[in-house]
Amino acid sequence: MMDCLVKTVRSEGYFGMYRGAAVNLTLVTPEKAIKLAANDFFRQHLGKDGKGLTVFKEMLAGCGAGMCQVIVTTPMEMLKIQLQDAGRLVAQQQKPVMMSPTKLVATNTMLSRSYNSCTVASSPRAMSATQIAMELLRTQGVQGLYKGLGATLIRDVPFSMVYFPLFANLNRLGKPAPEESSPFYWAFLSGCAAGSTAAVAVNPCDVVKTRLQSLNKGSSEETYSGVVDCISKIMRKEGPSAFLKGAGCRALVIAPLFGIAQVMYFVGVGEYIVDNSPLSVLSA
Repeated sequence: MMDCLVKTVRSEGYFGMYRGAAVNLTLVTPEKAIKLAANDFFRQHLGKDGKGLTVFKEMLAGCGAGMCQVIVTTPMEMLKIQLQDAGRLVAQQQKPVMMSPTKLVATNTMLSRSYNSCTVASSPRAMSATQIAMELLRTQGVQGLYKGLGATLIRDVPFSMVYFPLFANLNRLGKPAPEESSPFYWAFLSGCAAGSTAAVAVNPCDVVKTRLQSLNKGSSEETYSGVVDCISKIMRKEGPSAFLKGAGCRALVIAPLFGIAQVMYFVGVGEYIVDNSPLSVLSA
């Protein structure tokens, strides 16, 4: 992790660490809104019998939430990965690359670079998320933005099935009384613990998803035709430990992300904003 940090800052500068941040800022809000609201929706309907929710029903509600969120998650991850790859690829291009013609990988002309023996490939111009999205729509249609949808489902559905039941049960431990809500700090800690646990549990799925959604391949990087092909090649060439690459980073990112999101959600920040917005006056 530290080696990656040092090399990224050295080759791309400090702000290289924030590539893809604009995509996250734009799309993480609807993604979390869909995820949390869908989970509540399914929990409400599964608990109508008045007997409370079993762990199985909690996992079923999480499964529904995970399936709903990929509408936003897949294009968000797709664009973010391309932006984060850009700096790495430019850094590689600054070095002479010697390749045989059989090693050349053909990708979209706007999203790739060519390699010639004993020459340095010209650096591609910087592209924004909007430009990448428009290029994908022009060349591949809507399905271009949803490349890796299957892998995203394989990651997000198990994540939600682990996260939501774990959070609900951890959060329940902090309630002073059954009818009272847990303190905000307990909701934060529960979100952190559940988020980091779920993130590490589904990290192999995230590795596969990221490899499939990376359109720009380096000179020696592998290409994949699908989920099964990706899993088999990683297992054969890198070993089982490759599926846990980045697990520490994901845990560090997901823990505060879900801790903060759950606090805002359970404290009722959204309801307060809606109740005090001009829309509430118009609808009254």
